[in-house]
Amino acid sequence: MQAMGRERSVFACTECGAQQPRWLGRCPECGSWSTLVEEATGRPSLGSAPRRSLYPPSSSPVMAKARSLREIEASSALRLATGVPELDRVLGGGIVPGSVVLLAGEPGIGKSTLALQLAAGVGGSGGVLYVTGEESPEQLRLRADRLPEVPKEVAVIAETRVEALAEVWREQNPVVVLVDSIQTLSTDRVESAPGSVAQVRECAALLAATAKADATALVLIGHVTKEGVLAGPRVLEHLVDVVLSLEGDRTHAFRLLRATKNRFGSTREVGVFTMTDAGLEGVANPSELFLSERRTGAPGSCIAPMVEGSRPMLVEIQALVAPAGYGTARRTSLGFDDGRLALLLAVLDRRGGVDLVGRDVYVNVAGGVRVTETSGDLPVALALASSLLDVSVPADVAACGEIGLGGEVRRIGRVDLRIREAARLGFRRVLVPAGTDVALPAEAEVIEVDHVGTAVEWLRSAG
Repeated sequence: MQAMGRERSVFACTECGAQQPRWLGRCPECGSWSTLVEEATGRPSLGSAPRRSLYPPSSSPVMAKARSLREIEASSALRLATGVPELDRVLGGGIVPGSVVLLAGEPGIGKSTLALQLAAGVGGSGGVLYVTGEESPEQLRLRADRLPEVPKEVAVIAETRVEALAEVWREQNPVVVLVDSIQTLSTDRVESAPGSVAQVRECAALLAATAKADATALVLIGHVTKEGVLAGPRVLEHLVDVVLSLEGDRTHAFRLLRATKNRFGSTREVGVFTMTDAGLEGVANPSELFLSERRTGAPGSCIAPMVEGSRPMLVEIQALVAPAGYGTARRTSLGFDDGRLALLLAVLDRRGGVDLVGRDVYVNVAGGVRVTETSGDLPVALALASSLLDVSVPADVAACGEIGLGGEVRRIGRVDLRIREAARLGFRRVLVPAGTDVALPAEAEVIEVDHVGTAVEWLRSAG
């Protein structure tokens, strides 16, 4: 008689999802301490893979057949409009049936509100199933009352057990299924608590397999950790087709929607929203919104033309340089990378003739926006020099350019788009890297600078 195989277990990291055969104090993959948790794993027999769908297995499974790529026709109507133009922009034109979208963001940033607006917009194309694991249906209805009209084609179920969704999914036959949130679901196949690595991974795999089998668009809402990283196993990001990140400061009304992964479109597009009493409203012209409260003539302020995808945006970069009150100078930045700021301070001190040793430095990007482009180097440097020298940057001046360790101002992309947007909003002079050769509007004047010291001297003369 053959002995029954012993049930084995693995240790999975709660931060990155990496699995180890034994317990370790530190995860070898991500370096996190005390994050390995034991999880039981079954011993599948040879030739019997675990079922990866909510539906029961068919008695006579259909064997898959390979087809030639040239014979496969791409449908011209592969996308569903969500009714939220800014969301459609980031998705690449709409949501694709059969795709799995992961929407992540901090608590209270507006994920559930955006999901409800998506459900309301897609409702006209077919049924929508909204699975809520954090709120009751009554609470969801209270939030829906904020919308201009309560959606009719949205079915709501409050459930945290994945297996219980199979019959509802089959009856409703929805075109979109929204799960709020994936961390609250659990499956009977895993014995760990909801929100654990094994539960999140298995629940997401079951839902994704069912969605692809039914050509249903699946939207999973996920939380982020205090470091701003998507909570749960890293395999979750590889499992889905699109990863959307809703960013912003809860104290500000602005929200930015980015795609960090998109199998059906570009990851360079960004959606801009404002949080209102009626939900998230798209912003067609973000530059005017970001500059609406700008105070001209104040030292330490410079306008930076950014490009997010195909959209130019003008943001205000503010800097404040003050004598250090204690022995060690303090450097603080909001919306700008700390390491990049340290680099610019060193270059300004050694190459630009701006003495910042022993001074507190504060940098802020107004409106809660985050600058990730290197083209923000030159406006940050000008704002710092402006604050230290107490000389304001002229009100009609914008700047963009990357600064190297030698103090040189390097060329950047899409300069023509930046200059046109600046000229449209009344900025007649734009500081750009030397050697920039683009077609310019008649009302714009380009000031070429090749070194950070040249930019500082221009600022002194302009003041």
